[in-house]
Amino acid sequence: MNRQGPDTGTQYRSAIFYTDENQKRIAQTYIAQLDQAKVFRRPIVTQVVALDTYYKAEAYHQDYLVNHPNEPYIRIHDQPKVTNLRKQFSESYK
Repeated sequence: MNRQGPDTGTQYRSAIFYTDENQKRIAQTYIAQLDQAKVFRRPIVTQVVALDTYYKAEAYHQDYLVNHPNEPYIRIHDQPKVTNLRKQFSESYK
């Protein structure tokens, strides 16, 4: 909980923000299915939370991977994930 890769703190928590009860139900049901199937070694700690207000990230955060491809964090943590997604979903990847 409250962690993404090497980063820790409440700002790194995993969350699904929903805008209606159907989205909430789908998210909670899917998390329960994954937990029941023991897909992961530990229970999923992703919070399912109502979206109250949305704030667009500052300009320097926009397209961060594209604009900072040589940042160590990008090269070590993000680029391998993007490469894997591109392989698995090549027909859908843009």
